[in-house]
Order: sequence, then structure tokens, then C-alpha cells
Amino acid sequence: MRTITHAAPAAANFSFFPLLAVLIWTGNTLVTKAAAVVIEPAAIAFYRWLLAGLVLTPFVLRAVWRQRAMVAAHWPKLAFLGCLGMGMYQGLAYEAAKTTSAIHMGVVVALMPLFSTLLASLFAGEALSASRLGGVGLSLLGLLILCTHGQPATLLHGAVQLGDGLMLIAVASNALYGVLLKRWALPLSTWQQLYVQAGFGILMLLPFWWLAPASPITAQNIPLILYAGIPASIGAPFCWISGIKILGPARASLYMNLLPLFVALAASTLMGEQLYAYHAIGGTLALAGVWWGQRVVLSPA
Repeated sequence: MRTITHAAPAAANFSFFPLLAVLIWTGNTLVTKAAAVVIEPAAIAFYRWLLAGLVLTPFVLRAVWRQRAMVAAHWPKLAFLGCLGMGMYQGLAYEAAKTTSAIHMGVVVALMPLFSTLLASLFAGEALSASRLGGVGLSLLGLLILCTHGQPATLLHGAVQLGDGLMLIAVASNALYGVLLKRWALPLSTWQQLYVQAGFGILMLLPFWWLAPASPITAQNIPLILYAGIPASIGAPFCWISGIKILGPARASLYMNLLPLFVALAASTLMGEQLYAYHAIGGTLALAGVWWGQRVVLSPA
């Protein structure tokens, strides 16, 4: 009896990892929105990964150097992953923050598991069930209500924020990143892959930073850069990977459903964003679609 009593709390403690990752990403969503008025999107995206790379260098560079032949053999895949996850996803998210709210961004990011399911069926040969298709339809309905502020008829007049569309592309690119990362199964450790991909991401972002309007580091934006570069780029991935190792990807992905709730509460409290009925309706439908689309995957566990 003693063994059983102690095993249950231990298993529960492991679930703290994905929850902490989601909490860090909640903060990063607010940072992304706050950065829209104090620093250029290309600048914070570049500074973020440059900082993450510098912090990781003392711990990872030696191991990457020992694996340089492996890195050279797989550099096209590593470069593409870096462009998707570090370049496109982050760069588009910062640009989207100019014309959409943190609450909208949180709901769209929570669609990541569903996007991953769809892309896995296209690129990894996973079956796309009727349940998953139903989940897609329900989530899209929720997004439609959310992005049109509860008035879908405005689509006929083009009255949808550009930022919402950019966030959809950003989330789709990051979902594709996850699918390809799993499919390719590169023979490098997680930290080695993250380090090399960050390097390629920096190279991709460099010309955009160089050509963008000057946006130096200031007292106003340096806390945002530090948060994006260390907790969000290093801490959250570590917690997420740890959670997946304990719970598995299907169970861990459920924690992403908490992101819109956390972002809505934080944005309304800390940033003064107003909550409306269409937020509740659209967000609930979107998250219900995510649950419906994943329930067949989760049921065997």
C-alpha cells in the first residue's frame, strides 16, 4: 500500500512540466503583444534567438562540434526546421501582434495540436478520421466567430484583422515544424538540434533585421528581449520536452488547451484588454474542436 500511495503523487508531479511550459508561453504571448509598440518585429525575433544561442553556447557548442559530421550530413533539414520554428513562427507572430490582440493570439496558438494532426495526415501518413475532420470544422467555426468579432458577415467586406491571418500562418508553420521533427528523427540530442536550428534561424532573420527600420535595444524593450530569449526560448522547450517524455505527446498537448484561458485572464488583468461574449463563444468552440479532434488519439491511454 505504501508503494501505491507514493507513486500517485510522483506521477502528478511530472505533469507540472507541460503546465509550466504553457505558463511561460502565456507570458511570451503578452511579451509579443507588448513588443509591438517598442521594438520592430524583425529586431526582437533576431535578438531573441541571438540571445538564446549565446546562452546555450557554453553548454552545447562542444557537443555540437563533436557531432559536426552528423550536422553537416543533415544540415538542409536542420536549416529548414530552423526557418520554420525560429524564423517564420516567431517573426510572423511579432508582426501579427501589431494588428491583433493577445487574446486572439492565445486562441490561435491553442490550435497547434489540431494543425499538427492535419499536417501529420498529409506528411506522415497518419489516418484522418471523421472525428478529426469534425474537430477541424468546429475549430474553424470558433475562429471565424473570434476573428470577425462575432459578425461572420464582415468577411464579405474584408473586415478581418491581418494579424489573425498571420497568426494562423505562424501556427501552421510551427505545427509543420513539429511534424517534420518527429518524422525525420535526426540523430542529434534535443539540445543539439535546438542549438543548430537556432543558428540557422538567426541566419534567416539577419537580413530582415538589417533591412528593417533601426530598432536598438533600450531600457523599455530589453526586459521583453530577455524574457523571449531565455524563459520562452530555452526554459519552455525544456519543460515541454520533459513533459512529453513522462506523459507522451498526446496527453501533454492537452495542456495547450489552457493557453487561451491563461492569456485571456492575463491580458484582461495586466494589459487592460476587454473580454466580450464572442471571445467566450469563439474560444469555446475552437477548444471543443481541438478536444474532439484528439479524443480518438487520447482514448486508448
